[in-house]
Amino acid sequence: MNLYLLFKSLHLIAVISWMAGLLYLPRIFVYHSEAEHDSQKKIFKVMERKLYNYIMMPAMLLSWLFGILLIHSIGFAVFSELWMQIKTIAVLVLTYYHFSLGKYLSDFAIDQNQKSAKFFRIYNEIPTILLIVVIFLVIFKPI
Repeated sequence: MNLYLLFKSLHLIAVISWMAGLLYLPRIFVYHSEAEHDSQKKIFKVMERKLYNYIMMPAMLLSWLFGILLIHSIGFAVFSELWMQIKTIAVLVLTYYHFSLGKYLSDFAIDQNQKSAKFFRIYNEIPTILLIVVIFLVIFKPI
């Protein structure tokens, strides 16, 4: 069996799952910050917690694991290429973004959110931009 292709497939599955969460959780935050009734807020808290803990966190960890295994398969010399350096920075920013969502999740959980729905609408664009950058870097390896 070709381990490189196995790791690549598993990496893509994990990244797609992680990105889905990174794109969806801030949308839930938008609706949660606009919610007026406690019953609505309780539902959003459950949705947010389950999405973050049961989908996003494992997907992020598996993305990292299979990404590192891919790099190991092709050799760490790939880091001498600028496209991989930029991709790595983008992935680090996505990881920071992931944990910032965890902070906002904690704020919502204790009813201490200070951010507006508009903030979360704008904040939601960050992973989209980074996803586009990473995809073009990986496909074209332009630099």
